[in-house]
Amino acid sequence: MVAFRRLALAATALALVVVVLGAWVRLSDAGLGCPDWPGCYGRLTAPESASALESAQAAWPERPPEGDKAHREMLHRYLAAALGLLVLALAVLALRNRREPAQPVVLPLGLLALVILQALLGMWTVTLLLKPVIVVAHLLGGMATLALLSWLYLSTGRAAGTPATAREPLAGAALAGLAVHVVQIALGGWTSANYAALACPDFPACQGEWWPSADFGEGFVLWRGLGVDYEGGVLDHPARVAIHLTHRIGAVITTLVLGAVGLAAALRGGARSLRLAGAALVGLLAAQWLIAVTMLAHGLPLALAAAHNAVAALLLLTLVYLIHRTWRMRSPA
Repeated sequence: MVAFRRLALAATALALVVVVLGAWVRLSDAGLGCPDWPGCYGRLTAPESASALESAQAAWPERPPEGDKAHREMLHRYLAAALGLLVLALAVLALRNRREPAQPVVLPLGLLALVILQALLGMWTVTLLLKPVIVVAHLLGGMATLALLSWLYLSTGRAAGTPATAREPLAGAALAGLAVHVVQIALGGWTSANYAALACPDFPACQGEWWPSADFGEGFVLWRGLGVDYEGGVLDHPARVAIHLTHRIGAVITTLVLGAVGLAAALRGGARSLRLAGAALVGLLAAQWLIAVTMLAHGLPLALAAAHNAVAALLLLTLVYLIHRTWRMRSPA
């Protein structure tokens, strides 16, 4: 069981790296750095030599190789494959130790199925030319993998077998916060996939207005058929403004809900770990706003955009921790 728990921790850490690296690849316009899948221009590695580059150019004349983008894309694929192997190892260990009372079995097998789905979404992201609905589904799948791996790790700790008592009310609030946060992550992914992050370059107004012209109907069309290349975006400006405004409204709602959950945890009596988690939630929310405003002020620098995604992942992990710690706790007197 000790080996299983350590492996779950390693997989959780790697999942966090893969999620942030995936955002970095997407935000640096390297999502199609390799126009095929699972290789790169028909190779297991990104082409480097003159002959390999010449062959790649001949095979894909419509998408000539760009070394930096291809290497970023392949690095993400290598680490995602390593994560898949760790999840496979967890599933094998779970089946081998299934007779042990404390051994989780269903969750490791579910994670293996989720990772296989993630691989398919990764393939479709390339073959469907960055179709936004696929990109968002891939992002949500990565976040779900991260959350479930962290839950698996927490479930194998010393308190995993604690008998259920009256459920702590904070658990329900944290669960509601998690639902709101997942919706906001999806909106963030939709904003990025449609290249709408700079549709409102100022803050708190948008193009000097509180409510500029926006086309919400066009901005939230989920499927536009096959064969459309979405690199660089295909929407007109009012549609991108609508997406950006929706993401901002979602950010306000998410801040209010998660802020209330964080303050409730930070100010409650009882376990010090919960108070620290609540304080961390409030601190991460403040950091997220600071990063967002700074991004707009400086024209969306890549490092800050990737950090924005990383903080979203850390908020997710904090909520998972709060839910896990409070779900079987007795309410404090």
